[in-house]
Amino acid sequence: MNIWDGNGVLLLRRGEVIRDPEHRELLQARNPVADEEELRQWTFRYTTEIDRKLRGNASLESIASVARPMGFGPGRDEQELALLARWANLHTSLGLLLHQGEQAQDFLRRLGLIRMRIDEVLQSRTDDSLFVLVQMLLDRTLGYSTGHALLCGLLCRIVGKLLLKEPSQIDALINAALTMNIGMTRLQDELALQAEPPSVEQRIRIEQHPLLGERCLQHLGVQDPTWLRLVRLHHTKLHAMGSLEGAEPLLLMAHLISLIDVFVARISPRVSRKGLPSQRAARDAYLAADGQPNPLGAALIKAVGVYIPGSYVRLASEELAVVVRRQRRANEPLVFALVGRSGMPLGEPALRDTSEAAFEIKSGVAADEVRVRVQSAKLLARL
Repeated sequence: MNIWDGNGVLLLRRGEVIRDPEHRELLQARNPVADEEELRQWTFRYTTEIDRKLRGNASLESIASVARPMGFGPGRDEQELALLARWANLHTSLGLLLHQGEQAQDFLRRLGLIRMRIDEVLQSRTDDSLFVLVQMLLDRTLGYSTGHALLCGLLCRIVGKLLLKEPSQIDALINAALTMNIGMTRLQDELALQAEPPSVEQRIRIEQHPLLGERCLQHLGVQDPTWLRLVRLHHTKLHAMGSLEGAEPLLLMAHLISLIDVFVARISPRVSRKGLPSQRAARDAYLAADGQPNPLGAALIKAVGVYIPGSYVRLASEELAVVVRRQRRANEPLVFALVGRSGMPLGEPALRDTSEAAFEIKSGVAADEVRVRVQSAKLLARL
């Protein structure tokens, strides 16, 4: 962080280091001070990194090595822009593949490369990737079908790793999530931008798309029976699962992909309707049709929180904020306040810890109610 003297003269710029003991003594003689908000952000970065290591069961030596918050070195803006560019490129590559459908050449190899690049990005950037993908999904200028597929694929990857033992099952689940709507990709994009209800012809296509998708994938060379069955079943009404203990893996996977498909659709805004606030969609996922808790919905909330990164909330301070990080408690994420209690945008987004009573979350907020453009790279660079 920047260090100033009592007269507002900059003594040490963020990222600079104290060169030697004499330099330290010179700074101390000037009564150095730091901006309160910047100090808060500094502290949040530190505690967030400690929390990440604790959740990852890191060694004591690794935890002790966290000497300062992450994100103060040079080049963070460039790193975050690179992350956004990678997801934008993946969106373009997958979108082209899905729109080509049965006409796609070398489908399995191209999809395999997309999967490999997704895995590379997610090695250490899961929260940031969730944030970027949710924000992309809220952007109506981007193809909805592809954004939906990417976020479903990422959520299936996160939750699937908690519930499934076999890597081949997780692979089939992710592949199915990325391709389940290949039978109606263009129509899905059109419906997102359509104000009127679907026509009779469109409804028929919607009803047929799981079977059409399975046939399309078979034509493209997909032979994995689990992948194909999940695509065929992802809109099928299935009996509620009372417990995950002893559940047949294919049934569990079919329930999970259907649940995530609906969750992503509900938080996504369309021209014809607003998207639901994240916690409302999470609640709907948690409760089955009979009003009883759904164990898969509970697993989803445990994995990504009540408020998924990239979604919006209203705080006890009456500020509107965007969620940027999951924390230990599912309902207490780290957020950036964007709009003050007066209803005016803040000059600089302020980092807030919602575990503090002053900034606890009062409610989720639909994306259409927030009139501030989020600068994703700049926000992520401050974490």
